[in-house]
Amino acid sequence: MSEREMLLEVEDLITAFETDKGLVRAVDRVGFTLEKGKTLGIVGESGCGKSVTAMSLIRLLPQPAGRILQGSVKFKGEELTSAPAKRLRKIRGGEIGTVFQEPMTALNPVHRIGKQVMECFKLHQRISKREAWKKSVEMLDLVRIPSPEIRMGDYPHQLSGGMRQRVVIAMALACRPDLLIADEPTTALDVTVQAQILDLLKQLQAEMGMSVILITHDLGVIAENCDEVAVMYAGRVVERAPVKMLFENPLHAYTRGLMASIPRLETPSKSVLPTIPGMVASLVDLVPGCRFCQRMERKGSTLRERPGFFEVKDQHWVEVCPKCYHGEEVPK
Repeated sequence: MSEREMLLEVEDLITAFETDKGLVRAVDRVGFTLEKGKTLGIVGESGCGKSVTAMSLIRLLPQPAGRILQGSVKFKGEELTSAPAKRLRKIRGGEIGTVFQEPMTALNPVHRIGKQVMECFKLHQRISKREAWKKSVEMLDLVRIPSPEIRMGDYPHQLSGGMRQRVVIAMALACRPDLLIADEPTTALDVTVQAQILDLLKQLQAEMGMSVILITHDLGVIAENCDEVAVMYAGRVVERAPVKMLFENPLHAYTRGLMASIPRLETPSKSVLPTIPGMVASLVDLVPGCRFCQRMERKGSTLRERPGFFEVKDQHWVEVCPKCYHGEEVPK
């Protein structure tokens, strides 16, 4: 291990899906690292590959269509892309917890909350039903659910969206994992509840000392909660840097476009916010070269040759396309 002790190391990850039009890449040579106890934010528009990247880490891809074609995912030094299914079942929920996007679909509507939380303990720990019940009540209390003993007997539809999300978090953290993958944990929640959920995650992270991958399309959430950020576009990481560095000096045109679209206090009332023109191309139509140039309808060699991904400053990595890179000089 280096001085920066890495919990997770992802390198050249390629994930593809079999479709009627052939094999298409949803994740195209993605790489990043995550230190112990830190939070990595993955940000980008819908459909840019954030969730597929996260599910690839623990090999929870839709079957039989989805598969990892290439790359390495090392968790605590262990290669997960070739790990046996039995070992993966122990890692999922045990050492890596996952908070899925929509709590109502993540929870089984026909089983009581208590049974679903208890199942996490029974799958990963050899304990009695009584002990599993006790630990489940403790977890619901830990995520600030009032009257946890009573809520154990409720069904998901009897809880509010915020409470259901807290239950999902309790299940993800039941076995005190080393890594939590939170895939848009505040989707479909109102602003006040969003803030409560994110504050809760930060408090639990501090108490447990775990690392977090936070997937979102909200740059404000990234700024408040993350140590490092990876900006994804069309299945690729186009920029990666510590949060403060990225917000102070975004170097890729796509990152700059995202930043410009954020409303600010000095923005006049009812003014039209800047938007990124064009649309993300379909997976089957993506060019091998710079995909943001494709969106901007540019012509030339940048569409044919993939730009290099360089560390242009200490810990600041950028996909250096001559037309999209806004640094002082283009690395060779």
